[in-house]
Amino acid sequence: MNPHMHASSAGPMRRRLLAGLSLLPLASFAQPGPAATDPLRAAVDGPQRSTANRARDAARHPYETLEFFGLRPDWQVIEIVPGGGWYTEILAPFLNPRGRLYAANEAPNGTPGRQRGLDAYRAKLAADPATYGRVKLGTLPTEAGFTDIRPPGGADAVLTFRNIHNWISAGHLDETLRAFFDVLKPGGVLGVEEHRAVPGIPLAQVIASGYVPQDFVIDRTRAAGFTLDGTSEVNANPRDTKDHARGVWSLPPTLRGGETDRAKYLAIGESDRMTLRFIKPAR
Repeated sequence: MNPHMHASSAGPMRRRLLAGLSLLPLASFAQPGPAATDPLRAAVDGPQRSTANRARDAARHPYETLEFFGLRPDWQVIEIVPGGGWYTEILAPFLNPRGRLYAANEAPNGTPGRQRGLDAYRAKLAADPATYGRVKLGTLPTEAGFTDIRPPGGADAVLTFRNIHNWISAGHLDETLRAFFDVLKPGGVLGVEEHRAVPGIPLAQVIASGYVPQDFVIDRTRAAGFTLDGTSEVNANPRDTKDHARGVWSLPPTLRGGETDRAKYLAIGESDRMTLRFIKPAR
């Protein structure tokens, strides 16, 4: 109380002040920011992400993609073939500390490029144990089910980003999809993002170009036991004509043609991609 204010006048003033405050909208008071209320947004915007990876958000839409898949921070999630860890940078902090991320890498099998990629991924995780210390590494199954990744009670989600064309080429798409079905709990989610071909192209062209017809992906995934639960156009790119000399690898980020038509491919951007959500039925 102001020492120069008499008690008789302080009471009414205090009542008027409280009455005025009661009329203020709740928005007038400090509210937690988006990072505090939305853990997915906090992970996407977090400082653990590299500048180079963040620069590709406009083409890859990680927030919208993971939101479409329905991820929750208490889930057990298997990321398939994480590569350099583009999505791992988001998934690991999002799932800490209530959930857990599992990473299923391709077995090197004596392939130097795969071994270098796996070593680089492991080094990335080891360099930041506060973010990645709980990530469990395992192996992508190509002939049978998972042997080194078995989340207690089953996984809540399996996520694959731009991998299916490789499994078609390697000849183990159906076996791998069945392994995903086996490791998921009933009601679990399979989230798929894949380069999208024009309908009806032959298998040889799929293998050569890296583009896969959406109907083919849906048919093979249903054959593995899944139910299609939704489709999204969040990763669509109508500028992609899908007729490039070096297939999808003509486009960024690969730009396999080097300086040949580089400006043209940069203007197109990353590939047109399907984004699909499948469910393992409860029964």
